[in-house]
Amino acid sequence: MSCGNAMRIVMAQLNLLVGDIEGNAARVIEAARRARDELQAQLVVFPELTLTAYPPEDLLLREGLYRRVEAALERIRNETHGITVVLGYPAREQDCCYNMAACIRDGEVLAVYRKQLLPNYSVFDEKRYFHAGSEACVVDVHGVRLGITICEDAWSPGPIGQARDAGAQMIVNLNASPWYYRKGREREQAIRERVAESGCPVLYVNLVGGQDELVFDGESFVMNAQGEVVCRAPAFEEGLFVADIDIVNGAPVPCAGELVEPLDEEAGTWRALVCGVRDYIDKNGFRGAVIGLSGGIDSALTLAIAVDALGPERVEAVSMPSRYTADMSIEDARDQAERLGVRFDVIAIEPVFRAFLDSLSGRFAGLPADTTEENIQARCRGIILMAISNKTGLMVLTTGNKSEMAVGYATLYGDMAGGYAVLKDVPKTLVYRLAEYRNGLGEVIPRRVIERPPSAELAPDQKDEDSLPPYEILDPIIEMFVERDLCAEEIIAQGYAPETVHRVIRMIIRNEYKRRQAPPGIKVTQRAFGKDRRYPITSGFFKTETR
Repeated sequence: MSCGNAMRIVMAQLNLLVGDIEGNAARVIEAARRARDELQAQLVVFPELTLTAYPPEDLLLREGLYRRVEAALERIRNETHGITVVLGYPAREQDCCYNMAACIRDGEVLAVYRKQLLPNYSVFDEKRYFHAGSEACVVDVHGVRLGITICEDAWSPGPIGQARDAGAQMIVNLNASPWYYRKGREREQAIRERVAESGCPVLYVNLVGGQDELVFDGESFVMNAQGEVVCRAPAFEEGLFVADIDIVNGAPVPCAGELVEPLDEEAGTWRALVCGVRDYIDKNGFRGAVIGLSGGIDSALTLAIAVDALGPERVEAVSMPSRYTADMSIEDARDQAERLGVRFDVIAIEPVFRAFLDSLSGRFAGLPADTTEENIQARCRGIILMAISNKTGLMVLTTGNKSEMAVGYATLYGDMAGGYAVLKDVPKTLVYRLAEYRNGLGEVIPRRVIERPPSAELAPDQKDEDSLPPYEILDPIIEMFVERDLCAEEIIAQGYAPETVHRVIRMIIRNEYKRRQAPPGIKVTQRAFGKDRRYPITSGFFKTETR
């Protein structure tokens, strides 16, 4: 209920589809009508680039996109009378493209705002597409002077201070802010700094849903002039969330409302992975997912995520034992499939593997067995999974984690073959924590899978530590080198053995070519492989660190 009922705002935290301009416009109209008729709101606020969704990337280079956006805006103007709508969209003005927001009421555009601060780091490429605006936008809505800003504008003092100086009493900030763990705390701290500088409360509306490598968590919130979050929407959930505003001594005061607690790291990561898998498969029109279930922890975790995302009826698991596969691996895979209620098949790769070896026997005569034969096994499995995918319309979910992707402990066209790499940005140590987290909700991963030493089972008695440092040593080195850009000397100064550090860095650098050929995967950490980290394959820069 409103504390003074001066104004009711609805934060429209929506899961939109990139490029579906007409469909997104229909979602806007539906949400605006619900906010008006069911929630009795005077204002509804949508995320950044609502009409194209985020990020539209090079769709912004197509002239036809802007004609469709204009048609969608006209439809929204005509079909949302009785409530004020603030939404984001791209627009061309005199051969310049802007990331814009419009305030619309009763068929009229009351004001427009052009985003001023264009992020061009991490996963963002906005300077490739947009020109920066320079002017504040302040508009009167139901007796409150609202300053409109967009996403990055709130991470530095300028635009919000400019809006305050132009008479804004409260800031409405439209966002498409991707999730990674700890991002929610960082956002709220940034807004708290803007509130302290400007004295203006802030309403922060964020996109929700998966888009290729990115997941948007929502967690829209309202912060009062004292820097306190007085209402917060749930993470990873679509919805229309109410924020009531009172007027006290002529100033808007956000009222206490629904205040959902932020998720902890494991819960947030789990929800992000589930959201990313569901939206990638559904938005791309696949029937479901198929997973090679080895009996190891990575494939076990991937299967559990897929079932939580899609339901057991849309997920299949395949065990593909080789001559080196332990009986317990097949038993544990079958056990997990039964616990989760998914279809489970066993397809041995020995006949296929033997056929390859026979075909290559002449060419390989006199040469010792090595990783070549191990890789052939992985590629036999990749062929089987891709054949099932082609025949059934199920997408292959790969199961490799960030630790393996970093050092190349994966086989091109083998275990890397598939449509989506669920754990691509999940370090091995976090894999174990997530397995324990999911089992805490209901034990779906057999205990033995978590406790047995990890192995690719491509050679007799093989263990991961035969080829890699222990993960509790490997993961921090990867994190320091990949995410924090520390050099070898700085990592060694943290107490790690020089030979281990140089070896790990060498593996990271030399396997860039593999990562370029990997499927996309969900961004979880502050810096993921993919568009978040763009290094040349061919480079002499790290010679001194890979000796």
